Amino acid sequence: MKAIGPTLAAVLLLAGQSLASEYPATAPGAPDDSDLQQRLERLEAETQMLRAELGQIQSRPIPLPPVGGPQYNTVSKSAAEDEVEYMTMEDIRAEMKKLAWSKGDFKIVPYGILWGQTVYETSRTYMGDYTLWAISGDEEGEDAIHFNGKGTRLGLDVSGPKLPFFCCASSGGKVEIDFEGNFVTENKPGVLLRHAYWEVKNDDFRLLMGQTWDVIAPLNPNCVMYSVFWGAGNIGYRRAQLRYERYLTLTDAWKLQLQGALATDAGHDFTNGAATNGDHAGWPIVEMRVGTTIGNDLPIAFGVSGHVGEVLFDFPGADDTARKTWSLNADLKVPVTERLGFQGEFFTGTNLKTFLGGIVQGVNCGGTNDEIRSTGGWANVYYDLTSRLHTSVGYTIDDPIDADIITANGRLYNHAYWGNVTYDVTKKFLLGLEVSQWKTLFTDRSPGDSTRIEFAGKYAF
Repeated sequence: MKAIGPTLAAVLLLAGQSLASEYPATAPGAPDDSDLQQRLERLEAETQMLRAELGQIQSRPIPLPPVGGPQYNTVSKSAAEDEVEYMTMEDIRAEMKKLAWSKGDFKIVPYGILWGQTVYETSRTYMGDYTLWAISGDEEGEDAIHFNGKGTRLGLDVSGPKLPFFCCASSGGKVEIDFEGNFVTENKPGVLLRHAYWEVKNDDFRLLMGQTWDVIAPLNPNCVMYSVFWGAGNIGYRRAQLRYERYLTLTDAWKLQLQGALATDAGHDFTNGAATNGDHAGWPIVEMRVGTTIGNDLPIAFGVSGHVGEVLFDFPGADDTARKTWSLNADLKVPVTERLGFQGEFFTGTNLKTFLGGIVQGVNCGGTNDEIRSTGGWANVYYDLTSRLHTSVGYTIDDPIDADIITANGRLYNHAYWGNVTYDVTKKFLLGLEVSQWKTLFTDRSPGDSTRIEFAGKYAF
């Protein structure tokens, strides 16, 4: 910005020299004094105009892009610019100093989401505050209302020095908790560890160790509900793992992502109410995914993923019985325009309870003790009415094989339709209203059928 002043002076000097060379005082046919005076006055007016524009440029504030909080697809550039908030560079530096703590070479940035919700359901669901399936009308046919703040999250993002041993890649990590853990009474929730890992990464690779999301089935529907339709067609959860990712740029518009992880099996199953403790096998769960991104302005993302592993169960009279677990998955995200998009996932597999598949059923505890096979998925269309007002509709289904479920109160089928509207009051404050219709079928009782209405507010910092 400081270089504009000398540049302007140079332009004016060249203009003056050009004028002098074009009309030298001693040249024959030179303009008379009145003609020369008019040209000088016009040049002086142009100089004053350029100086005024320079002053406006130097005093103009810098737009601040969104940082953190819920992210949404943006609308057209002109519409977004109409509602963008501006801050000066001094304001930006002051805000960054408030957000970050420094300790040696490490920078620690705290963040969080204050999350409150109100839920009304025409017939009770499990868990109530959020829904995995609808409870049979033979057991709980009454309506219910819930108030909940346990989804509130607190976290720390850590960035550290570059590590020469890892090709000078940047080091860092994350710790994040919420309050959806086990509790004795509803207003005394427990702490739930969501993420806790360290990592090194650059534009070519990422190495991670700790607890975070599964490699498989990485997408989540655009929904208001905390549980993002787990148990109803959306599989994948968080678990401890050793993970490696490789990023390849094949062309300017074609990128490839290779991911792999060795993960804990988290072997515990309480299918159908009969508690059956699991134990770790002699080898970890192996998760893999190959993803590709095609395009620049509106990139299409597609991936194929899967896992394979083994879980040991202490069945009555048959301790440490091995049961396999595997899945094959596909994920797709297509931004049709800057406002309109589609995304979805498909899965099929066996013994998927700890991945929240099979309507959260893995094996037939107390029955044949065999694995439960299941297939399902979800589809979601989203549209941004404005840069602040967003809509989303979708359908999700989880359909285990009926013959695999022979115990009492086994869940045979689960699906849900949903639609929502969310509004960004500010870049950090969101309000949302969501309506979903649930239906769950059981082996030996009437179906569960419930309409769920949720209003939620999320304030990020």
